[in-house]
Amino acid sequence: MTGVRGVGEQADELLAALRAGRGDPADTADQLVRLLVGLYGDGLSHITAILDEHGKAGAAIMAAMTEDPLVDSLLLLHDLHPLDVDARVQRALDQVRPYLGSHAGGVRYLGISGGIAKLRLEGSCHGCPSSAVTVKTAIEGAIMTAAPEIIEVVVEGMTTPSEPALLQIRPRSADPEGGGWVTLPPIGPPSARPVVSQAAGTPVLICAVRGTLYAYRDACGGCGSSLADGVLDREQLTCPGCGARYNVRLAGQGIDDAARHLDPLPLLTDSTGVRVALPEATRPEAPLPGSVAAGTPS
Repeated sequence: MTGVRGVGEQADELLAALRAGRGDPADTADQLVRLLVGLYGDGLSHITAILDEHGKAGAAIMAAMTEDPLVDSLLLLHDLHPLDVDARVQRALDQVRPYLGSHAGGVRYLGISGGIAKLRLEGSCHGCPSSAVTVKTAIEGAIMTAAPEIIEVVVEGMTTPSEPALLQIRPRSADPEGGGWVTLPPIGPPSARPVVSQAAGTPVLICAVRGTLYAYRDACGGCGSSLADGVLDREQLTCPGCGARYNVRLAGQGIDDAARHLDPLPLLTDSTGVRVALPEATRPEAPLPGSVAAGTPS
């Protein structure tokens, strides 16, 4: 790059060409975008180099920068992220493990080969009928966001009778809302009280524990009532209707009755905001597991 002044002069020339109708407008616009993106990329690379020169203090600042979804995505875009792909995949899996607890027992990362990330589920897939969909959606969204260079994810160990032992996950759709992911309206900073939001017409309960957000379908696993007025004491959520208690950090596990649990929804926070994944069984037109109207246990 020739510096901010040089880039500015080139940008002015390209804009003048667009206004005068000279050349191919699409090609000129593409050059302009590449010029500006390159400038910001060079500036970001200088910032990371300066931080690298400041040892532990710089590393701490860089780590804090990667916690910001927008900065994190910019570092990935310009190939400046301090974490390698394995570390990023592990961090992404840490985000979704709370939602796998009541579905698949856990997930182990086996590494990457030829652009394919390989994982193995530990335990058996059980619980609500949508558990396989929930696991698939959570893992796919988290890994593809954290490591866009991965072209495919293969998950071994899906052991339910109705599903194959090997689950192939296709690369993420170019549509950011594809694959069941829905961006929630702004919910504000983490609060000591549960918050109910709407995701494509589905009521979603958001609970914050030590600054981490957890999402659930807004229905008590015991009585089916809304948990919007529930009492959240650290990780313990108490239903205002029947008094049932749940651990929101452990995938909504029932504290008084293990057979009753909340239905967790995968949640991701990135540059688009807070997103949740809605498996087919949680769509508004589907029966609500655990509700009186459904007539079936959760």
